[in-house]
Amino acid sequence: MRGNDHVELHEVRGFVSDDIVEAFQEADAIAKGTRAKNHLFSLSLNPPPDQHVSVKNFGAAIGRVEGELGLDGQPRAIVFHEKDGRRHAHAVWSRIDGEEMKAINLPFYKNTLTGISRDLYREHGWEMPKGLQDRNQRDPLSYSREEWQQAKRTRQDPKASLTSRRTRAGCTCVSSSICSHAASLVGPPSPA
Repeated sequence: MRGNDHVELHEVRGFVSDDIVEAFQEADAIAKGTRAKNHLFSLSLNPPPDQHVSVKNFGAAIGRVEGELGLDGQPRAIVFHEKDGRRHAHAVWSRIDGEEMKAINLPFYKNTLTGISRDLYREHGWEMPKGLQDRNQRDPLSYSREEWQQAKRTRQDPKASLTSRRTRAGCTCVSSSICSHAASLVGPPSPA
């Protein structure tokens, strides 16, 4: 719970256990019967800093992602946490179809999630980040999730390194968010 004001396990569905650790152990065990390399799909919902989103609206967004990605009915866990007064949601699904013992394919999931992200910004009347409005306006010097995780694993300060990258490239300001709201609203699959 490091750095978080409050953490709440909202739901564990489709697993034998209601305990999140045991549920993920179950997902790992089932995945061993397949050739899947990434048997979990992780989603982070991180609304703009000045917005307070209800549990109902988070649930609707998670349900929408689930439906559009073809993960309907798959085992999942949802966790809410608050950090510095901001509420975030995380959902993790098992991609393994228990009857077929194959991972559910998620073709073009990034495009699907970007579309959902745009829709959510419009539906809620939130100011859309420039990089979500037009992908050509994304910050090319931002870390990818993989680069950020690599920096953390090698005990480097990713923020200091990113500032250094931008300074070398002639940027005079550091954006308020490494990934912008769009990238943090929906994330790539976890590298499980």
